[in-house]
Amino acid sequence: MRKMVDVTFGSSRYDDLVELRYKVLLAPLGLKFLDSFRDKEASYLHIGCIEQLDDKLVGGLILAPVDNDTIRMMQVAVDDKYQGEGVGREMVKYAEKRAKEAGYAHLVMYAMLSVIGFYEKLGFKQEGDIFEDNGITFAKMVKEL
Repeated sequence: MRKMVDVTFGSSRYDDLVELRYKVLLAPLGLKFLDSFRDKEASYLHIGCIEQLDDKLVGGLILAPVDNDTIRMMQVAVDDKYQGEGVGREMVKYAEKRAKEAGYAHLVMYAMLSVIGFYEKLGFKQEGDIFEDNGITFAKMVKEL
């Protein structure tokens, strides 16, 4: 059984989330987590997915305000051992709920091309042209809440 939790910036659970994001998202691309970004993350909402049996973090993501109507979902990561079990879908649904509760009308994200289909199944629509950032190709995905 899993549960979604809000993760407090600077907590040990936050450190686990940073480590998971690095392992799943950055290391395979040869990128490093830059501590200089941590200050920006203090104002973001961090969401984790916990395996209740052992209290282990198995996934997480960030919600970062863009403006009064829009919040951006970033760094969606699921531990390799749990991929394909619906963890990502559960986290995105929870993130949508939290964003709506906070008064946002739009959820945006930049998806790597390999996961566009996943987000389309969850109701996101591609907006604008595909673009590249740091050698990685993305599509902007948007969902009305």
